[in-house]
Amino acid sequence: MTDIHWDDAFCSEGANCFRFGLDDLGRAYIGSTTDTSVHVSDSVEALRALISAVKSGAADHLL
Repeated sequence: MTDIHWDDAFCSEGANCFRFGLDDLGRAYIGSTTDTSVHVSDSVEALRALISAVKSGAADHLL
């Protein structure tokens, strides 16, 4: 079992909350606060690229 070190939850408008974490091997995690057993994991670089793409509008069609 991987020990994930979670940051405080990040909440946007409407109380949509997510949390970000790292494990001892340097993998990055994004998790929901509604179900703490569910998360997405990848390298820090991959999740950094995902967040940058979302910020630049790559996921706007989902809104």
